[in-house]
Amino acid sequence: MSQELNYKHLYYFWVTAKEGGMSHAAARLGMAVQTVSAQVRALEQSLGHALFKPAGRGLALTDAGLAALPLAEQIFQLGEQLHSTVRDAATHTQVRLAVGISDGLPKLAVRDLLAPALAEPHLRLLCHEDEFEDLLGDLALHRLDVVLSDRAAPPNPNLRLYSHALGSSPLGWYAPAQWVDQARDHFPRSLATVPVLLPSAHTAVRPRIDHWFERHGVAPRVVGEFEDSALLSTFGASGLGVFPAPDRMRETLTQRYGVVWFADVDGVLEHFFAIGTERKVQHPLVRRLLGQG
Repeated sequence: MSQELNYKHLYYFWVTAKEGGMSHAAARLGMAVQTVSAQVRALEQSLGHALFKPAGRGLALTDAGLAALPLAEQIFQLGEQLHSTVRDAATHTQVRLAVGISDGLPKLAVRDLLAPALAEPHLRLLCHEDEFEDLLGDLALHRLDVVLSDRAAPPNPNLRLYSHALGSSPLGWYAPAQWVDQARDHFPRSLATVPVLLPSAHTAVRPRIDHWFERHGVAPRVVGEFEDSALLSTFGASGLGVFPAPDRMRETLTQRYGVVWFADVDGVLEHFFAIGTERKVQHPLVRRLLGQG
């Protein structure tokens, strides 16, 4: 490759392409828009071709930009791995895995989903919880190795992400001891009188639960909504109300939280996904999570 190529200029082009515009790239990089724009123009001048063109109020890649982007992807994918690979090779002690946890994913299921990677004896696990879209941006910039979520990544030709289904789990209804008998009596009509806790509308499973209520003709007595499933379970266990949760968490809920399973949320499933990037060199622990290693 030409020694005249400035990799800093290439990096700003790469981030701008990923973020879909100069202002978003500047925000991601913590720099002024003018600085990012100047760096990208310098790269275009050195290559002798425009990489972006106006598109409405934003930018789109030119044919030259479309050709440059996958090469930049490979360069910075490998670059992201350089420090950790060298350190791990030198120390022989740790294997770093950076995982993004979507805020809509049931937190009590995360350890179960990560179980194949947790078997690594020298694991250094970094978990970061955030909103789904922000995690996908960090994944595309290779700040994360994988994202665990309750939904697949939406199609986006600029991000080049893949979604791997990790399975699904039926939902069940759980109750603290003081509400079990009343919740079981004339179920599911009982959910119109006992206090009910639900995942917030931000989660992927909530529309399916709402449809379940509609199907059974029940207007639930909702007293709380939570984005964080661990908080939902904690408040439910404290006596605030009954709540739905994946059956794969039943043992944890009944033993750790002391709640009682009393009915199925028939026909409703919680789905689990691992989302990664299309890397030439795949992280070995991500491959293990996907059942490929």
